Amino acid sequence: MSLVRKNLENVEESHEEELSLMDLPELTLECILEKLPPSSLCEMANVCHSLRERCVSDYLWERHMKKKWGGVIGQAAYREWKWYVVSKGVDRDLKHGKQKGLLMRYFSLLWPFQWMKVKVDDANDICKYKSSLPVDSVMNWYLAIENGSFWFPAQVYNRENGHIGFMLSCYDAELTYDSRTDTFQARIRAPPVDNSPHDLYISDCLYDLHPGDHIEIQWRRNKEFPYGWWYGVVGHLESCNGNENSCRCHISDTVMLEFNHYTPGSRWRQTSINRKDHREEGNEVDGFYGGIRKIKRNIQHEGN
Repeated sequence: MSLVRKNLENVEESHEEELSLMDLPELTLECILEKLPPSSLCEMANVCHSLRERCVSDYLWERHMKKKWGGVIGQAAYREWKWYVVSKGVDRDLKHGKQKGLLMRYFSLLWPFQWMKVKVDDANDICKYKSSLPVDSVMNWYLAIENGSFWFPAQVYNRENGHIGFMLSCYDAELTYDSRTDTFQARIRAPPVDNSPHDLYISDCLYDLHPGDHIEIQWRRNKEFPYGWWYGVVGHLESCNGNENSCRCHISDTVMLEFNHYTPGSRWRQTSINRKDHREEGNEVDGFYGGIRKIKRNIQHEGN
């Protein structure tokens, strides 16, 4: 009987060794980590140094970023995050251990039922691995968005009186995420230029517009409405095949503007203007297009 018990104990020990997570093949372990939600990744990162290095990798957190906010987070938001890190002194605070309270707030907001009972020692460990991360890591970025402490640029579209076929305008806005309601809050940003919304903006870039350039153009439904700004890109003319070597769109008097946030076939998807003599163009049905400003790619505002 004792021999049987001893054999059973050996089998149990053998099973325990076989089930050790760190003994799994690398590919298998990676597949498991890819399936974990953010809360579990944070828990796993607090187990040991080896798991910590894996669980905080940009590769894993980029997947969660794309899955949850891929429709609203773009390069403009990432550039804003880089600026936020520098301007708020996040790097300095992390190095001096001042982020402990903020990190605990992150976790309590993200997973209140799991993290409200975290021990002090665990919190210290969290701060250790968090502070060892690059300050602009994707994990830090993800948590800042989830926590609602980070506002990022986007554009908000608004339908007029719920009309299905008509979208009033695009508004420059800043968004922040509310994890309690799983919604975004938006605040409208100041106009991109110091120009009254009732005045026509005098375009100063018409001869410098090329296919692929990013622009904003004034638009209003009728003469009684103030202007709003629409984001768009310069497209190719219908007669152009888009080949860079043969494209002559940049020397044509006609400039094609595209607004890709509208569905293909919408009458607001495209419009054309005259490069030589453009002021306000349009009618009471399609609205009126006003002044144009060219925006640099490194400051463009992206959104869904």
